[in-house]
Amino acid sequence: MTMDGVDPSLPHRVGVLGGGRMGAGIAHAFLMSGSDVVVVERDDDAAAGALDRVASAVAKSVERGLAAGAEPLLARLRVSTDYADFADRGLVVEAVPEIWDLKVSSLRAVEERLEASAILASNTSSLTISGLAAELQRPENFLGLHFFNPVPASTLIEVVIAKQTLPWLVDAARGWVAALGKTAVVVNDAPGFASSRLGVAIALEAMRMVEEGVASAEDIDNAMVLGYKHPTGPLRTTDIVGLDVRLGIAEYLESTLGERFAAPQILRDKVARGELGRKSGKGFFDWD
Repeated sequence: MTMDGVDPSLPHRVGVLGGGRMGAGIAHAFLMSGSDVVVVERDDDAAAGALDRVASAVAKSVERGLAAGAEPLLARLRVSTDYADFADRGLVVEAVPEIWDLKVSSLRAVEERLEASAILASNTSSLTISGLAAELQRPENFLGLHFFNPVPASTLIEVVIAKQTLPWLVDAARGWVAALGKTAVVVNDAPGFASSRLGVAIALEAMRMVEEGVASAEDIDNAMVLGYKHPTGPLRTTDIVGLDVRLGIAEYLESTLGERFAAPQILRDKVARGELGRKSGKGFFDWD
């Protein structure tokens, strides 16, 4: 892979598949660090939304004095609906929803367009990286780069190593994370990795406590924030991540690790009612 960008530890040309909240945040992070970025979305409406999200993140960075101006950053951004625009990318990060079949088909479609030396990464928060790698033609060039929401404010990226990943990619990924101004945590592939497995376990127990009437959502969160110095409580974090996303992760972890990750009924009921957290205006808290 050619490292010819502004920062020698970053690929100059980076692609992001999916321009939702996470994908837009990932694109923003690479733009801020000097890379040329292309975001590919499923259709024109989704592409327009992705462009708005990235432009909004860039504008906030300018307001905070983290960038001199928006135009130089946005000049290095393209938003497209054509997978062929990934052809010259040294690194592509997939950021589509946590659905196995969608992940596999999307990763295969990207890989078909990439040069043989290019690196492909998934932003999945729980799905097996080794399993996804096994679906690809070049599994050795694949790894997990799990960014955290919201990407601009988070300082952590989980680097997940598949059984097939080339050993030198571990050090390369550490370098990319450092160049983005974030800290890498390297884990071997396992259900939920480190972060999702621990985070979901705490969140599910907090939900059961609400369900059982132990305390209010606000008081449970305050116990963790004030007592254990968590920056955000597990239920508010669930609202930020999305209750539907948390339910999907819990169901996957239950299928791989057992009943201790079974989703409580309160989570299933809220998702069924469309109470998905911040993105819908209501979850365990009101966001309107």
